[in-house]
Amino acid sequence: MSLIKSISGFRGTIGGKPNDNLTPIDIVKFASAYGSWLKNKSAGPKKVVVGRDGRMSGAMVEALVEQSLLALGIDVIHVGLSTTPTVEMAVVFEKADGGIILTASHNPKEWNALKLLNEKGEFVSGEEGKTILALAAKEDFNYASVDNMGKILHNEDSLAKHIHAIVHYPLVDIQAIKAANFSVVVDAINSSGAFAVPALLEAIGVEKIKVLNAEMTGNFAHNPEPLKEHLTDLCNTVVQEKAHLGIAVDPDVDRLCFVSEDGELFGEEYTLVAVADYILQNKKGATVSNLSSTRALRDVTEKQGCSYFASAVGEVNVVNMMKEQQAVIGGEGNGGIIVPDLHYGRDALMGIALFLTHLAKTKLSCSALRASYPAYFMSKKKMDLDGNISLDKIFATLEHQFGQYPINTIDDLKIDFDNKWVHLRSSNTEPIIRIYTEAPNQATADELADEIIAIIGTIK
Repeated sequence: MSLIKSISGFRGTIGGKPNDNLTPIDIVKFASAYGSWLKNKSAGPKKVVVGRDGRMSGAMVEALVEQSLLALGIDVIHVGLSTTPTVEMAVVFEKADGGIILTASHNPKEWNALKLLNEKGEFVSGEEGKTILALAAKEDFNYASVDNMGKILHNEDSLAKHIHAIVHYPLVDIQAIKAANFSVVVDAINSSGAFAVPALLEAIGVEKIKVLNAEMTGNFAHNPEPLKEHLTDLCNTVVQEKAHLGIAVDPDVDRLCFVSEDGELFGEEYTLVAVADYILQNKKGATVSNLSSTRALRDVTEKQGCSYFASAVGEVNVVNMMKEQQAVIGGEGNGGIIVPDLHYGRDALMGIALFLTHLAKTKLSCSALRASYPAYFMSKKKMDLDGNISLDKIFATLEHQFGQYPINTIDDLKIDFDNKWVHLRSSNTEPIIRIYTEAPNQATADELADEIIAIIGTIK
């Protein structure tokens, strides 16, 4: 079964049988549930922004979603091929009642998803998501009469408005970027980054741009998650072209990572660290990342005399913590940058503009900038769970054994040791537990993960 229904949206593989995969029947049902939720919230006409990434099933899913909303009497602001942060901002620009982004983010080409936004262009809350799930389960929809159907409103300037907002953001320094005369290689992964990233780079003064995987076929040239093992071509091309850096985004352009001039990854975890370092040099305030993100953000934040806070994993949780602490920057260690006074959503385009400004102002190479930050190394492992042993027992055993160290239980279990940490999280979709660790070197990170796995293995 490859259909995942969650409070933040609906994700699945295309094809197969209804209720098992993301089929046309499921797409119509979920779009109708979201539209019905909007109509139930308040009286009056409604309009929803709909945009998609470049994956192969996008046009088909888009048509089904838009026509379902029209059938409910809801007007659709059709953005078409776009990015997740652009759609989020378009909801606000167009004063819409909500938005739907059609993307499975870093998942392979056979996947797609409906990601649901509220009137602020932010992902729906947990409670709102539960209401939408209940509507979908009951199929409690009331479609409009023929005289009251919605209409399509085409929008072709959402990306231009998004980029305009970035260009005019006070901490984006176009003159510094132009003076640096950067040469950049972009891996667009055959999706929306092929047009969105070059458009942003040109707008902020970068002239030397080489784009890999620029054909928007949605037939991804490699696994689209921006990890080292998937970016060999980008790393090699940066060196061959003698470029200053490489840029990789995921298919919907909300995650971001960089490749240094030597062909080594800057580090997905360190995308947020570098951007936060620059923000904090110019604007003091709190920072937020999730519990599975690098400790380097805390170090950089405290060096600037500011406070760091950790949230549960998930963009909604990061955003909620950012609002609570009035954070000036936040995000996730997967390359997600959230700049709240632009919008509360991960935004690779904004991340690129701020990173290049920072790099230009430091006058350092990409590798030298990376070396200026605390060095941490992560291990990410998982183990199958014995159905006879409860998670509560596993966590209680570890809390007892390591009770002398700070323990955080807002998202399963995290233990902070003096110079390393471990975070254990259960999966919502399979009987496994994920064990993330971080330490000053890779060997120590791996050893800590193996130690925790060994302890769990002894629990009866």
